[in-house]
Amino acid sequence: MEYFADSFAAAFALLLQLDPQIMRIIVTSVYISLTASVIAALLAIPAGVAMALNRFKGKATIQHLLNTLMAMPTVVIGLLLYGLFSRAGPLGDWGLLYTPTAIIIAQAILIFPIMMNLTVTAVNSADPRLIPTLKSLGARTLPMMLQVIRTTRFAILAGVITGFGRAIGEVGAAMMLGGNIEGFTRTMTTAIALETSKGEFELGLALGMVLLLIAFVLNFLLSILNKAKS
Repeated sequence: MEYFADSFAAAFALLLQLDPQIMRIIVTSVYISLTASVIAALLAIPAGVAMALNRFKGKATIQHLLNTLMAMPTVVIGLLLYGLFSRAGPLGDWGLLYTPTAIIIAQAILIFPIMMNLTVTAVNSADPRLIPTLKSLGARTLPMMLQVIRTTRFAILAGVITGFGRAIGEVGAAMMLGGNIEGFTRTMTTAIALETSKGEFELGLALGMVLLLIAFVLNFLLSILNKAKS
């Protein structure tokens, strides 16, 4: 018990001292996950709204595929992208392997189906009179999509926050594609895995506290958005 108490005290001390190594890891992790979330949101939100507003052949299949991709293990995404980005792969000449860009791509792919699925759910849960009213007013496709996004913005934003939370907690693909390079591709999750295996429990614990704090903030924001929707 004394060991855990001492470890927690040392972890708190590292955070309070704004240890440079920890700060670099936190900044790198937040930058990568935030960038991936923005990219995924810019693609997933329009796609989700378009899918919810239109009826077409294969829509049920796409929905089933989205549900499947939401449960895809991160190491599978990492494995597929590793094959593409490695020197022997078709995109090897791009030099993406072991760079932040590779992790950003992996995280964007990981959270895209989450954001798109939640966007579809948000639009389908909107006031059923919204779409007929917009059509009766002669709204075209793009203005209609923008109005739907505006009306369901709190639910859609909740989906974006959920995606960011999933991205920042990702470890498998980040380890495989980033290589856990200090000061370059080392994220909080990969650093926790590395430092704990090296016996640096205090550093790993400090980063774990930051992740828990981020999770708390995200859940707090989601609760605010849920109240705003109602």
